[in-house]
Parts: sequence; structure tokens; C-alpha cells
Amino acid sequence: MTFDMAQSARTMGSSFNSSSGNDDTLLQSFAASSNGDDYDSDGSNFAPPTPTTISTAIPAELAGVIPLIDRFQVEGFLRMMHKQIHSSGKRGFFSKRSVGPQVREKFTFEDMLCFQKDPIPTSLLKINSDLVSRAIKLFQIILKYIGVDSSDRVIATSLDERIELVGKLYKHTLKRSELRDELFIQISKQTRNSPDRQYLIKAWELMYLCASAMPPSKDIGGYLSEYVHNVAQGISTDPEVRVLALNTLNALKRCMKAGPRHIIPGREEVEALLTGQKLTTIVFFLDETFEEITYDMTTTVADSVEELSGVIKLSAHSSFSLFECRKLVSGAKALDLGNEEYVGLDDNKYIGDLLAEFKAAKDRSKGEILHFKLTFKKKLFRESDEAVADPMFIQLSYVQLQHDYLLGNYPVGRDDAAQLSALQILVEIGFITSPESCTDWNSLLERFVPRQIAITRPKREWELDILSRFRSMEHLTKDDARQQFLRILRTLPYGNSVFFGVRKIDDPIGLLPGRIILGINKRGVHFFRPVPKEYLHSAELRDIMQFGSSNTAVFFKMRVAGVLHIFQFETKQGEEICIALQTHINDVMLRRYSKARSAAVGSMHGDSSGNLKIQSVEAYEKRVQDLSKDIEESKRNAEQLLKELHEKNKQEVVMQEELETLKESLRFEKHNLAEATRSLERLRLQYDEKDKEHQDMLIEKRGMEAKIAKLSTTVLENNGKKDTVGIDEQLLQKLQDELRLRNDELQATEEIRKKLVNEKMFLEQRIFGLEKKTSDEMEHLQRSFEHERKVLKLRVAELEKKLEEVTQELAAMESTLTIRNSDLAALQNNLKELEELREMKEDIDRKNEQTAKILKMQGAQLAEMEALYKEEQVLRKRYFNMIEGLFTMPSI
Repeated sequence: MTFDMAQSARTMGSSFNSSSGNDDTLLQSFAASSNGDDYDSDGSNFAPPTPTTISTAIPAELAGVIPLIDRFQVEGFLRMMHKQIHSSGKRGFFSKRSVGPQVREKFTFEDMLCFQKDPIPTSLLKINSDLVSRAIKLFQIILKYIGVDSSDRVIATSLDERIELVGKLYKHTLKRSELRDELFIQISKQTRNSPDRQYLIKAWELMYLCASAMPPSKDIGGYLSEYVHNVAQGISTDPEVRVLALNTLNALKRCMKAGPRHIIPGREEVEALLTGQKLTTIVFFLDETFEEITYDMTTTVADSVEELSGVIKLSAHSSFSLFECRKLVSGAKALDLGNEEYVGLDDNKYIGDLLAEFKAAKDRSKGEILHFKLTFKKKLFRESDEAVADPMFIQLSYVQLQHDYLLGNYPVGRDDAAQLSALQILVEIGFITSPESCTDWNSLLERFVPRQIAITRPKREWELDILSRFRSMEHLTKDDARQQFLRILRTLPYGNSVFFGVRKIDDPIGLLPGRIILGINKRGVHFFRPVPKEYLHSAELRDIMQFGSSNTAVFFKMRVAGVLHIFQFETKQGEEICIALQTHINDVMLRRYSKARSAAVGSMHGDSSGNLKIQSVEAYEKRVQDLSKDIEESKRNAEQLLKELHEKNKQEVVMQEELETLKESLRFEKHNLAEATRSLERLRLQYDEKDKEHQDMLIEKRGMEAKIAKLSTTVLENNGKKDTVGIDEQLLQKLQDELRLRNDELQATEEIRKKLVNEKMFLEQRIFGLEKKTSDEMEHLQRSFEHERKVLKLRVAELEKKLEEVTQELAAMESTLTIRNSDLAALQNNLKELEELREMKEDIDRKNEQTAKILKMQGAQLAEMEALYKEEQVLRKRYFNMIEGLFTMPSI
């Protein structure tokens, strides 16, 4: 099957006309008219002719190869190919269609770069003779991959076979740049004028696989990129081929930038690329959380950083990168965090190479268990980070500074340690009124206080101190606590540092221990003792005169106590140390340059430059005086704010005492209320007893009335009996008397009951009034106390904030004053040097004048001597002639 690409390739002219056989015109004609004398790879029409010359006419699509023509062994290849044709008895080997039985008298350079089914007799490029046999084997592997057999049959290769063949190609070419170029040229050859669509697709698939793992050289890469781009953008290109060409072009761009893979890609990577799948791996953060990222054969560290930043929604990720974390584990128990080593990774490092290196290192470790993982963290902290408001950026910065602080890399005092611990606990659990009741309280205390600081006092003292500081942070949110934590560490001299573990090689002073931790920030280089963690010394950026690194060491030429010394340290992170240091120096220089550019600076010559120096010195002195005044005023303001803060604290103590008094009165009123309630209960009991007696009397009264009625009835019935009348009257009288007595008692009881009811109502009203009065007073007092407390807290917070701002301003002014003093001293030294130079200039001018006079005098003497010498020469010649004449006269 012939494609349009193959048809377009024939627009060139393969001149097969008779030629003079002059091969010196190898590059003279790259365009000729098409004569249609193509022929098939199977040579179905005629036997191959014997070429007398080799034509180099090529089509427009191969125009990019013209500058590289010297790298191809055109004549040798075609000559050996022709010899192979005759020896095998085949009619042709290049995939071109013939339209007529014309006889070729010469082959073309295009023939050399066309598809062929037969093995090649030699390499296409001029390479080392030792590699020619390998190049021939490469082409055989290519033929096998695309399914070409020696018997001209199409063989379908399985996925496993293709992966194995690609692995062989990687093994032969990954470490040899010459063979890589040869491989890419051979594969591109098989993509031109392919007679079968499956051959073409397999060839482009192989091109994609090779471009994903290794790049060609720069010149071959330029030609190949142009060729692949033309195929990908071709109108008549097969859709599947176009996709493969686009993937190949992207892979070439990425691989040309990152370089070849250092380790042969594994089977799973090749299979994933062939099947269009993505592999996954895990990237950890410093707080042991993690995210999953995807990668393939061409994914680099920079690509992974960009992908991970998009996953976690981190917009400002320029200062972040991936690090290799190595952790030694003894048995099943991990060692402390200090044994973790973080190695920065190059942006062009391949993720596949990293994972393969991790696996190989684990296999090599004997008796020890090494844990390797990818960690995402900041490369360095820069001054511009303070202006970034991205929440994820702040969160990751907090996590990294917290990690370094808990490792002990930031030695602080007890007060700062307690404050930082309280802030971390607030970030962790938020503000609660009783944090000590939290189940994780003890673990939080142990976790957020570095070990070396925790042993400086008892645990109970730490707990009370941290608890008091935590309770004073009621107005802070988690974000506020996080920002305050960052602010405290940032103000330390070695704050916002990145740390590197090194070994001492050369210490001219002899004060540094064998193992050292270097901290590098915007202020300079800081030295720490690792065990026990202890701050040793700092070298400011201006004191570092020179620095450099090798693969295993780093050195600093820096000023210590005014004397230059060279310090050398053993480390594999020398390049990272130098990059971090140079970045901070560039930031400082850029800041100074921007300040200097904003000011109007005039250049003057001669004495005016000296006057300018003096004026600048006077301006600096005036500026120093102004800064001193500002510092004094700031100190006074700070003292005034401290006094106000103490007064507010005293007021708060007084308010606390008043509150305690009110609470005591409230307890007294509650006691009185309880007494009144008990009295009310007693009265209620008495009332119930009297009421019961009253009811009993009423019942008894009703019984008596019933008896009286019954007796009256009896009297009426026995009216006739006179002897019993007197007795009945007496009995009736007696009953009436008893009834009156009971009525009197009943009335008395009723009066007592009414009296008790009235007293009960009075007591209830009194109790209600007392309760209402007490509740109103308590509510009023509570509202007033809360209002006062809030006002005082706000005022205290404002004062603390103002004090902190003033303190920061004071520190900034002091640092500015120090810088100005150093600049003033430098200017004074420059002024002294200028005066010395002026004196030297005057001395030199005087010496030059004297020398000129001497030279003038010597010139005059020299001219006089020359005149005398000439006269002497004339006299000598005259006398010589005279003497010669005297000797010749007798002979005459």
C-alpha cells in the first residue's frame, strides 16, 4: 500500500540519466524533475542495474537534512547496499514504486532514507567502526518490532515481545550518543514510503518510545523535530500516525531539555506508554500527609511539582520542589527524626529514574532498612515570601518551619518555647476553655516542645506555663496563631533558614565540631552543633567573600573577627548550598540596586568626586543621627506602652477583686434566700397541721349537730314522758355548751389560718422581690464585667500589637543603623584611600616631571654624543683612507 506521503516524496527528481560519474558534485543538485522511474522493494519488473554514480537529489521534506549531509556516509552505504543486492539476487530494496521499466544508472540520497525490508549492510551515519556492528543489529531489532521478516511476511508481534525488543534498544543506545543518533535516523528511515500501514504505525510507535526515553544529539534533534512536525501537520497524514507524531514531537521537546534517562525504563513504564495509561506514585508532605500523582516515562520533577501544585491548589510554587527523603530504620523501629536526610532533586530528573534508584538502594542495603520517599517542601525561604497571601503557601511554610523547629534547628529560650508550643496546640485543636481535659493533652505537650528544650525544667512547670499562655489566646483564630508562629521564628537571627548536614574538612580556627548543621537564610550562614543542638556562630552575607562547591564538598572564604579564613566541609549538597546562598545574595543586591536606582546619583570627576564623597559622608552621618533619634523615640514609646500595659493589668486585677467581692455578696444573698425558703417551708407545715385540725373540728361539729338533731327527734317522740324531760334538757344544754366551745375554737383556728396565709403571701412576695433584685444585680454586674473585660482585652491586644510593631521597627532601625554605620565606616575608609591616592598621584606627578627633565637632559646628551660619534666616524674614515693611501703609494 502506498500512502500520499510516499507519493509526495517522489516530487524530487531521481536523475538516472547518464552522468560523467563525477562524485565531487555530491551536493550540487537537490532538486530535479521527476521521471517516474520508481521501483518496488520486491523488484517485480526488472533486475537492479549497476549504478555508475550516486545522485543526491532529495525532496523538500528532507530539506532539513542538508546541513547534516556530512554526517551521513552516503556513498559507502549505497555502494555496500548495491553489493548486497547483487549478492542476494534481489531486484531492489528501497520502497519506491516504478512506473516503467527504466534502468537506473545511479541511486539517490533519498533512496538511503526510504523504507526497506532488508537488513542494512552498514550504518547510515559516520560512526566509530567499533559501533557499526551494533548499528546493524539495531536495524534488525527495528525490522522485527515493526513485523518485517526475512521471508517478506508480515509478523504480528505481541505486547511482551515488543516490550522486550524496546528494552534491547534502550540497553544498546541509552549510554551511547552516537548509537542514539543512528537509531533515530534508522527509525525515521522506516517511516518514509512505507508499503504497509501497519509497518508505518509500528515505526512511529517505536519512534515515540525512543523519543520518550532518550534524545538525539542537538543537530539530529533539530532535523528530526522538523520532520516529525511536518508529518504531524500534514493534511493527508493518517489520523493514527498524526497522533503518534504529535506525541513523539512532545516527547522530543521534553527529552531534549531533560536529557536521556539514567536507568533503563522498566517494563511497567513501557507498557503504560504503549497502552496510553498513567502510573501513579505518592508524594509526602512534612506533616506525613500525602497526595497521589501520575507519571509516565517522560515525567520530570518539574512536571510533578506543577501537577501537585494544581492538585493542592498552590498558586505560588516557584520556591517549592521535590526532595528525596532517606530514613534509616533499625529492625521494626524507626530512629528519631534527626536521621532523616532530605536531598534536593534536579528539576530535569525523571520520576521513573528516581523510583528505580529507590528500589535499587533498598536492594543494596544489607542489615539495614532504608526508607525512601518523595517529599514536597520549600527549597528556600525568601524575603518576598512575606507578601504571599496564598493560604496553601502559608500552610506549607508553617508545616516546614514547625518541622525544623521540632527537630531543634531553631534554639529558643523557655518563654519563646512555651509561646510557640501554645500556638501550635491552638493551630492543632483550636481554642477551648479547658484544654487539659482533652484526651490528647499530654501527647500534644510532648509533641510540640523540642526534646532538648523540654528537659530544661519539670513537665508540670511546662504544662502550667503553656496552659496559661494558651488561655490568653482566646481572641486568636487558627490562622492568626499560624501567622504568629511564623512571625516569631522569622524574627530569629537564623529564622527562615534551610538546613544542611555537613562534615568538617578544614577549620582554620579549630572551634567547630566534626559534624555541623549549616543554616542559610537572608542574613547569612549559621553554624549549629547537631548533638546536642546548639547555636555556634553566624557569618553575615557581607562577610562571605567567596564560596564554591564540588560533588563532595563546599568551601567558604569568609571574614571572622576581621580576618579572612577558608572553611571546607564535606557534603553531597554543595550545589544546593551555593544556589541558596547565591539566591539570597542576588536578592540583597537587587534590593540595593532598586534603592540606588530610585535615588538620583550624579557622577563627577577630579576634586568634585572628593567633595561628593564628603557630602555623602555628611549625609550618612545626618541620617545616622536621625535614625538614632528615631530609635530613642521608639524606645520611649515602647516603655510608655509597657507602662500602659502594666496599668491595664493592674486595673484588670482590681476588676477581678471587685468581681470576687460581688461573688461573695451573691453567695451571702443566696444563703439568706435559702433561710427564707426554709422558714416558708416550716410555715407551710404549720399551716397544713392547723388546716387538718380545723377539718377535724368541722367533722366533729357536724357529728354533734347530727346528735343534737337526733336528740331533738327523740325529745319530740317522748314528749309524754315527764320524768325524762329534765334529763334531756340538761343533756341538750350540755351539748349546746360543747357546741359553742367548738365554734369558738373553730373561729380561733380560722383566724390563725388566715393569719398564716397572709404571712405566707408576704414571705412569697418578699422572696420574689429578693430573687428579682439579686438576678438584676447579677445580670448588671455580669454585663458590666464582660464589657470591661472585652474592652481591656482589646486594649491589651492593641497594646501588644503596637508593642510588637514598635519592637520590629526598633529592630529594623537598629539593623539599618548597623548597616549605615558599616557604610559610613566604608565611606570613611574610601575617603582615606582617596586622600592617599591623591598624595600618591602628586608624588607620581612630581616623579614624572623629574623623570621628564632627566629624559630631556639625557636626550640632549644623547644627541650630542651621536653628533660626536658621527664626527669621530668621519675622522676615523678619513684617517683610515689616509693611512691606506700611504701604504699603497710605494707599490705604485
